[in-house]
Amino acid sequence: MDVRKIDETIGKFLAENYTQERIEQLADRFFHKGVVKFDENARLVPQEIMTAVQAEADRLVDEHKERRDLLLRTTGNTPRKMSVVKSEDIERSELIRTIATSESFLGFLGRIAREPIIPQVSTDERYLITHQEFKADTHGWHWGDYSFALIWALRMPPVSCGGMLQAVPHTHWDKSNPRINETLCERQIDTHGLVTGDLYLQRTDTTLHRTVPLTEDGAARTILNMTWAGERDLDKPLVGNDRWWENPEAKAAQAVK
Repeated sequence: MDVRKIDETIGKFLAENYTQERIEQLADRFFHKGVVKFDENARLVPQEIMTAVQAEADRLVDEHKERRDLLLRTTGNTPRKMSVVKSEDIERSELIRTIATSESFLGFLGRIAREPIIPQVSTDERYLITHQEFKADTHGWHWGDYSFALIWALRMPPVSCGGMLQAVPHTHWDKSNPRINETLCERQIDTHGLVTGDLYLQRTDTTLHRTVPLTEDGAARTILNMTWAGERDLDKPLVGNDRWWENPEAKAAQAVK
């Protein structure tokens, strides 16, 4: 794939497939639910780009994955059980880097967010690949430090094996007192099924979310996370010493034996 043409290709695809009315419908859903999904009924990128990203992620997982099995104090000791590919390894992919900074792409997603989406986050947060493959693997309940993430569902197990997204929009993260169980008792949990090839845009700083644990070994789940900021995030300090994907020995992380 000629990465020099990615911005043009994405811009043309979106212009041909989305009316202003449809964008407004997606923006309303994003505001109310904190998540908007793009599936076989409404694709976000042409299939050739999805196929190329899948192949690139498979290569990165094979070459760079690192296992994490820990609990995170700043999210009430919810678990992280998965393998990861860190941002610094993904950053070397010209394909992924070009997509994540495409003006056509970010401009379209900003219309859904109803505000500018800014590719200016800490270097360890720009990208993350997570790969779950064992029974009980999960990304436990959490929020994001930045406002927006686009998740590429590159390999998804059958829903019967878990791996769905669960989300609670319009919530607040206090790292010193996360109150996750209290929030789950007070609020409705939305569950979103995913299949290979789906994408979803998420408001990550105000949407409490997790992946449902896998129920079988070998039911592989691989996602690529692209993280972006809103203007509100640009001067936000990163606190909590909880960047577990980058450093499994972060102060807020406790290894699971």
